[in-house]
Amino acid sequence: MQHIMHHTYLFCLLLVLPGFLFAQPAPAPPQQEPIAIVGATIHIGNGQILENGVILFEGGRITSVDLMTRNTEWQKDRYRQIRAEGKHVYPGLIALNTSLGLNEIGAIPATQDVNEFGPDNSNARTIVAYDADSRVIPTVRTNGILMAQIVPGSGRWSGLSSVVQLDAWNWEDAAYATDEGTFLRWPAPYARSGWWAEPGVTTRNKDYQKQIDEIDVFMREAAAYAQMATLEEKNLRFEGLRPVFSGQRHLYIDVDDALAIQDAVLWADKYKVSPVIVGARDSWMITDFLKEHQISVVLSQTHKLPAQPEDDILLPYKTPSLLASAGVSYAFSVDGYWQQRNLAYQAGQAAGWMPKEEALKAITLSPARILGLDDRIGSLEKGKDATLFICPGDVLDMRSSEVEQAFIQGREIDLDNKQKQLYRMYKEKYDRE
Repeated sequence: MQHIMHHTYLFCLLLVLPGFLFAQPAPAPPQQEPIAIVGATIHIGNGQILENGVILFEGGRITSVDLMTRNTEWQKDRYRQIRAEGKHVYPGLIALNTSLGLNEIGAIPATQDVNEFGPDNSNARTIVAYDADSRVIPTVRTNGILMAQIVPGSGRWSGLSSVVQLDAWNWEDAAYATDEGTFLRWPAPYARSGWWAEPGVTTRNKDYQKQIDEIDVFMREAAAYAQMATLEEKNLRFEGLRPVFSGQRHLYIDVDDALAIQDAVLWADKYKVSPVIVGARDSWMITDFLKEHQISVVLSQTHKLPAQPEDDILLPYKTPSLLASAGVSYAFSVDGYWQQRNLAYQAGQAAGWMPKEEALKAITLSPARILGLDDRIGSLEKGKDATLFICPGDVLDMRSSEVEQAFIQGREIDLDNKQKQLYRMYKEKYDRE
């Protein structure tokens, strides 16, 4: 047994060790001088575009966004000028519903810190487990993802999510909006086996109502606890929900089935809470209901097959446009952690059924609004953080998406990563031959 364990540890070490052979890019220092990005096509993030524009930022904040013909401030000697004619400037992309920084290597449990034991962990904080030194983070920054919502993984009441900026020494530096949301995993009314090409059977969850009742008991107790002004002893599980009742913390409900989405929204309405629906696979079926209750939706990725064999094969790509045409507020997300590098391409795929700038909005301003941070991030407007990047081509198109420069709160970040370092190393090897 000890012999087997020895080889297991050695194997894990061999998997992890190569990652430590490469230097992690150091976080950037605060912005030192005013910067002007000149002549670019500026994608504001709210659906608008400025051709041949100039964007100014100083002290980490945007001071001006305008057309070249109307803005001459950039000509002042005190600005560092970045000539960007023929290029595009975008707001930093925001990754919602991700375990980035909590997972490192999927095959090695010791590098994962996303799950807690037990079903009710409403007080578990992802922010204190967030690893700012993760080798995965630089790989997603390369594709324009500069902000992320870090969410807990397991349990019924999974815990507290936080928003981080992706260039930091530690979790304290990374924290942008701490403990902004509570995550609830709603039970599924049906269980499905098989997959789209080889469908199995659909069975009803006989315990569905029982599971909802258990959630409701916890919520009732938490609501009663929240009404108590002073308490000698704190109940940490209920403390996690106290700000939800006062509207100071979001309630995110992870649920896919149309019936379950309606059940979850009506259940939350009893407590005068307006939740955000995450996953929302069947949200296109109940757009009138969602709009009536003013529910925002965080869609799971578009690059997947539909849930039912009778569904349109293109349904996952079309769902965002169906929500948009019905007036439902929504944003994109991507399952997983390293997969966040594909976030822009999810929006790009959906752009086949909607204006491209509206698809871009679903990974910039719309997620910022859902998070309640649209006064600081999500669009390129005066007074907001200078969190943005420059791309020679269309960031939503994998054929031309190549981020050249990126800034988080005005700090120019290092876009190098382990994958680029490996590319350079082996390119040199084969160039020698």
